[in-house]
Amino acid sequence: MNEASPFQIVPANWRDLNDLRELENVVFEKDAWPLLELIGVLTLPGQVRLKVVTVDGRMIAFAAGEPHLGSDVAWIDTIGVHPDWRRRGVASLLLNACEQCLHRKRVRLAVRASNDGARALYALHGYRPVDVERGYYEDGEDGVIMEKVLGEE
Repeated sequence: MNEASPFQIVPANWRDLNDLRELENVVFEKDAWPLLELIGVLTLPGQVRLKVVTVDGRMIAFAAGEPHLGSDVAWIDTIGVHPDWRRRGVASLLLNACEQCLHRKRVRLAVRASNDGARALYALHGYRPVDVERGYYEDGEDGVIMEKVLGEE
């Protein structure tokens, strides 16, 4: 961690389960992943798992992605920043780090149709809507599939 930054991005692992579960519930509330999905994202091979931690070691953000084998498309499965740390550049740094770790030409993610803030952030980083998944979320809200072609920002 450098002197100027109050946080750093580091790999996450199974030891982060409790911190990730707490963060998920704060960040996503009704969309928080259940325990088995959290265990999977922290243990399954081939996953990119990154966390952002403060100087005192507190997890304030998390991202996970999958570089689908045999495809030039990777998916960012989740990215979330604790509300106290939003609008400080954490999401942008984490998004860029995750993209770089995925090693694919195209990266996709899904976002709630009503989440204007997240959609604007992704658009700022070169993501464009490519599809809509009807009823994607458990409460029936649509998910907007956004894609970025790396190198075309």
